[in-house]
Amino acid sequence: MKTPQDIVSLMLQEDAYSRWLGLHLLEISAGRCLLECRMDSEMLNGFQRVHGGITYALSDSAMAFAANAHGYKCYSIETSISHTARVELGDVLKAQCQEIHRGKTLALYEVKVENQDGRLVAHFKGTVHISGEGW
Repeated sequence: MKTPQDIVSLMLQEDAYSRWLGLHLLEISAGRCLLECRMDSEMLNGFQRVHGGITYALSDSAMAFAANAHGYKCYSIETSISHTARVELGDVLKAQCQEIHRGKTLALYEVKVENQDGRLVAHFKGTVHISGEGW
């Protein structure tokens, strides 16, 4: 059976968007993930703030890695995000994903995204379908 690190490595090989984001995997285990990402100029919106889609993508990737780290392929079926503070050019964000519940076919996750000062900038919730197909 593949380790959580092996699974994330396989996922990243096929995930050009997560690679473009410049995600750094800090911690991974079944149901948990910690990612870090630096905000650069290509991530800015028309107001010269980091686009909300960036924090969403960071959160979604953290959830995907945490969910799949159990060894079975999982696919998101519902997600939501609340942005609680603006994100600026140069900020370094950390996304901490925690599994809330895991059943036979569904699992629930929460991701808290904080900036380099420890300020909460986004709160993400998601549900995944557990396919039963192994890695």
